[in-house]
Amino acid sequence: MAWNEPGGGKDPWGGNSGNGGPPDLDEALNKLRARFDKIFGGSGGGKSGSGNSLLAIVLGVVVIGWGLFGFYQVDEKEKAVVLRLGKYLDTVGSGLHWRPMLIDRVYQVRVTEERQYSSRGQMLTEDENIVELPLTVQYNISDVKAFVLNVKNPEVSLRHATDSALRHVVGSSKLDEVVSTGRGKIADEVKLRLQQYLDNYGTGILVRKINIQEAKPPTEVKAAYDDVIKAREDRERLINEAQSYSNGVIPEARGKAQRMIEDSHGYREQVVAEAQGEASRFEALLFEYKKAPEVTRQRLYLDAMQDVMSNSSKVLVDVKGGNNMLYLPLDKIIDTGVSSKQSTGLSGTEVKSIADEVVNRLKRESTTSTRREVR
Repeated sequence: MAWNEPGGGKDPWGGNSGNGGPPDLDEALNKLRARFDKIFGGSGGGKSGSGNSLLAIVLGVVVIGWGLFGFYQVDEKEKAVVLRLGKYLDTVGSGLHWRPMLIDRVYQVRVTEERQYSSRGQMLTEDENIVELPLTVQYNISDVKAFVLNVKNPEVSLRHATDSALRHVVGSSKLDEVVSTGRGKIADEVKLRLQQYLDNYGTGILVRKINIQEAKPPTEVKAAYDDVIKAREDRERLINEAQSYSNGVIPEARGKAQRMIEDSHGYREQVVAEAQGEASRFEALLFEYKKAPEVTRQRLYLDAMQDVMSNSSKVLVDVKGGNNMLYLPLDKIIDTGVSSKQSTGLSGTEVKSIADEVVNRLKRESTTSTRREVR
């Protein structure tokens, strides 16, 4: 007899039922239902008991799934804000956490991540010039609760606040400061003003750094702007050249002035020394004159005449009872002409001919004067 044929008392599962047949599936289900009834307080029996047991099973599965899905993981770089029924409950750090599903809501935010936002726009400077200024804002989240709860979209608020702060600072600065020398100062002012805005909004964002890149004029006025830059560079070049020339001329002029001052001091010392020497010599002569006036006077006269006559090639001879006659020592003139050949450029023969011409002219003038007196 086959095992599945009725009768025989064989049990394919290795057991024997009370009537020798296979086990009753309904009985097994009833036993399982009875156990759930004991757990959830159901009263067994009939179809109502079977429905209650099925409902209990479904509820159990739902409860288990609800509990399992309540676990969540917070990363090391994150913090989580927990809301229970829409109200702030707690801020949790990294690790494995559990929340009751549909009751608590969790917002996980990366707080250690360095975030970055770039912006570019055209704006007016204080001197009414248009400039295109790109910048980059580096920031992170300092207060995760404020970041999640205070502002609906804090990063949009960050962009709006950045534009406002940048335009305010650039509008108070001149073009030269924005383009060249004052970009670092402008970045610091924008960072300070932007952080004030974000703190007033309660965004929980901390601005780390603001980088202002190279400012450029709009494309429409770039040619004119390049001309302005070139003119500014030419001005700086000319100033540097003038400064270099000044550095070379002024010390030279100061040296010449100092030299003239030293020369004047030397001349003063020389004149004073000569005057003092002359005064001393005069006092010595005065002393000698007081002792022998006639002799001293005659000696002074002879010395003076010697000095005068030694430097002159013409001699006036006073003849008593007649006119003054001009006497020319020709040999003296020739010697003087030969010795001064280098300075005058005349030879001895030329000097002698000139002297002869002068003598002849004097003779003619003397003859004419004598004839006039006879008449």
